[in-house]
Amino acid sequence: MLQTSKYHATKTDLANELVQVEDAKKNPAKFAVLYDKYYEQIFRFIYQRLDDKEQAFDATQQVFVKALENLHKYEFRGVPFASWLYRIASSEVNNLFRSQKAQRTVNIDSVSIYGIIEEIQESKIEEYHDKIVAIIAENLEEDELQLIEMRFFEKRSFKEMGEILEITENNAKVKTYRILDKLKKIIK
Repeated sequence: MLQTSKYHATKTDLANELVQVEDAKKNPAKFAVLYDKYYEQIFRFIYQRLDDKEQAFDATQQVFVKALENLHKYEFRGVPFASWLYRIASSEVNNLFRSQKAQRTVNIDSVSIYGIIEEIQESKIEEYHDKIVAIIAENLEEDELQLIEMRFFEKRSFKEMGEILEITENNAKVKTYRILDKLKKIIK
């Protein structure tokens, strides 16, 4: 199943973005360009996991404060700058879960459910549509759920997933398919 990511960037896009990052490293006021470009994406990423608007606004602001404070540590790795921001956002969300006992939220649309069911190759899709949400919520650990969300709900490539989670592209692929195998066994 071929997936295209809405987060894909061309080499030209990446080169232009790297110039913006380098400019922001020299002059923090130029970070505003990156903030404006990625604020909405990062907010949605966090809000989808928290389902609390105020908490998501606060966490998103923290992500950008931390990004600005640590911009000098950023290293270009051939993927969009957003991957680094998503990594910070993921860490921020996990900190909220630990410190405030925040409830993990999973927002799933029907198309994503069909994608998961199709991937685990079940023939009775309609029968499992309603059950798959409960199966996912009850049987997946936080790190497993995060991989499924990135792959099927956010339509990210394995390379992007690896960059965000600080694992190799191959490791992201292997882990995702192991989770799908786990779901397949649970459903059977």
